[in-house]
Amino acid sequence: MKITSKGQVTIPQAVREQAGMHPDSNVEFVVRDNGEVLIRLVEPAPVVTVRQAFERVRGSANASAFKGMGTDEFMAFLRG
Repeated sequence: MKITSKGQVTIPQAVREQAGMHPDSNVEFVVRDNGEVLIRLVEPAPVVTVRQAFERVRGSANASAFKGMGTDEFMAFLRG
């Protein structure tokens, strides 16, 4: 298998199927110390709506876990 001048390579269908890769799948490349390159399937992070974020913390604003938490920290918590 050759790499094109644009750095592209076709992953064989059998390999894609075995790895569970589909069109629009996200992958990452990992280079090991010995030069081996791994291609890993990356699952996208779930999309959380603002409504879902608020439902997750509804009724807990007075919880001890939030005492002393600043606005930036609380917003980071809401965003997951």
